[in-house]
Amino acid sequence: MTGRTRPEPMQVVKQRRDATLAALVGRVPFIGTLGVVFERRGDELTAILPFRETLIGNPVLPALHGGATAGFLEVAALVELTWSGLWPEIESGRLTPEQVAQDNRLRMPKTVDFTVDFLRSGLPRDAYARARVNRSGRRYASVHVEGWQDNRNRLFAQATGHFVMPEPPVRD
Repeated sequence: MTGRTRPEPMQVVKQRRDATLAALVGRVPFIGTLGVVFERRGDELTAILPFRETLIGNPVLPALHGGATAGFLEVAALVELTWSGLWPEIESGRLTPEQVAQDNRLRMPKTVDFTVDFLRSGLPRDAYARARVNRSGRRYASVHVEGWQDNRNRLFAQATGHFVMPEPPVRD
């Protein structure tokens, strides 16, 4: 017998990842206000903005409100940036879902600027977004986000954000 420990069952790993993501999302009340949900596949996140009539900004077209679109892309960037930074600690078991939910020492990045390119009108249907961290250092991060509705190759909005990274919490 070797000195290796048995890996955790995959279902336990999935539950821990999902609970940690739910705790992270729960730290940002605006995500719930918009109704954004996150779908996770491994370490990849897709933000989903389920369509609601209250998200319409121009009822004549009808089109999604620009503020709802911008807010959706910004929370997708913020959650991806935080998730990717916490991933090593989540996977090692050093960070539990309970710590993410309750530890006031855990801080989220702060937005410095966020530029949205509205490429076409958002239609009255569900929207999706994926963020990619371009650079993440100790003090600064840059994130790019793409938003689409029916076709991943036909974006309706994209954004670039710059964030100030929080000091890492001191773990006991």
